[in-house]
Amino acid sequence: MSIDIPNISDKLRVIARIRERLGSSPSDFAEHRDRIREERKTDGRSLAAGVLLPFLYREKAEDRHDGEFVLQLIKRSPHVPQGGDLSGPGGMLHPFIDTMIMKCLLCGVPPIVDRVRRNNLKKRGRPTREAVALFLATAVRESWEEIGLNPCNVRLLGPLPCYRLNLFPRTIFPLAALVGKAWTFKPNWEVEKVVEIPLGSFFRGDNYGLFTLDHIHGVENSTATRMTFPCFIHCDADGREEILWGATFNIVLEFLRIVFDYALPEIRDARRIARSITPDYLTGIRRAK
Repeated sequence: MSIDIPNISDKLRVIARIRERLGSSPSDFAEHRDRIREERKTDGRSLAAGVLLPFLYREKAEDRHDGEFVLQLIKRSPHVPQGGDLSGPGGMLHPFIDTMIMKCLLCGVPPIVDRVRRNNLKKRGRPTREAVALFLATAVRESWEEIGLNPCNVRLLGPLPCYRLNLFPRTIFPLAALVGKAWTFKPNWEVEKVVEIPLGSFFRGDNYGLFTLDHIHGVENSTATRMTFPCFIHCDADGREEILWGATFNIVLEFLRIVFDYALPEIRDARRIARSITPDYLTGIRRAK
């Protein structure tokens, strides 16, 4: 089936389309925030994370005829859980600090949420407006701490559907954002590096493959055996492969579905990537002091 995908090198049209589609798509932030609050009354384990999907428009270079949007993901360091995975910058909700930041954001300081976006959030009702602003505050604060992304260089594009993890009692509250200009990465100990993936590469079927996980070695009472998931294979300028799978892969697919009506293509004769999960994957490797 032919899919109507706009010229993704057309900066203004793409930004307008993202904002319009995400602005009119239902948000489940308030529902999931309230569920987590109730769960924490009984087990205290449910966690909430605000995460950015940051898009930067890189102007045309000598090897390109046009500029292009890139998705800026982080590669998690081995010192944190899920080390080696790609994800959006972000982290756990800090209720007091992030509530203070949320109130500033809803007033337009810093101008991460512009007037049009603030009006759109008001139309969604107070619970959704505050939930979106709260987790945007978390994501922006954590992005500053993890990679030095200046909040004044970020503009909200819109919220995406929440995603509940399987291996961890955690729900991700993802938000797409526009990065205004190129900036200098300053990764902290939680981040190995920043990986930039051109938006256009997600529309190429040959970039998708299958990611196979073996059973979890050394994890007591583990019932997991071999599991296979679709994945996205990114090859950087030096020829090194980075694998996008799991929660972030599914969040990116949701973004593509909502904004561009894009669906995961049928994976034929796919390349297979194999990996074993170890206890270090679940806990991270303790850093030397």
